[in-house]
Amino acid sequence: MSAQLHTPFLLSRTGLVSALTVAAVGGTLLAPGTAPEAHAVTSHASKALEVAQSKKGSPYRFGATGPHRFDCSGLTLYSYKRAGKKLPRTAQQQYNRTRHVGASQRQRGDLVFFHSGGSVYHVGIYAGSGRIWHSPKTGDVVRLARIWTKSVSYGRVR
Repeated sequence: MSAQLHTPFLLSRTGLVSALTVAAVGGTLLAPGTAPEAHAVTSHASKALEVAQSKKGSPYRFGATGPHRFDCSGLTLYSYKRAGKKLPRTAQQQYNRTRHVGASQRQRGDLVFFHSGGSVYHVGIYAGSGRIWHSPKTGDVVRLARIWTKSVSYGRVR
């Protein structure tokens, strides 16, 4: 059970609104000690996510690392580089370099690695709500997509 109420604001003209008012308007109010997924994001992860989102519509090109064309790991490398973090070039190398976290601990900005057998074949940046920003394949563009398989793992950039 979540310890949240949803609200777009916390102040009214007369000061703080009560929790009942917040509940009545359907906003968000966090109970002490709770940290929802969106609020736990580190600054570099948040920045990397913003960079990836800003590349929406950029064409896929195998081996490309930006700034106008990307393959999957090129997008994650470019996004994190712009956020001040260094990643290796390929999806498998990025998987090897990140701190692995379980699905229940994933946060926005974490890397999502897609597996087949024992190898990683694709990577994207977790956007929340089961979606990723990624550069999928030849003929496609950087876009937001639902995670389409359970054969994924998550990695946090340190």
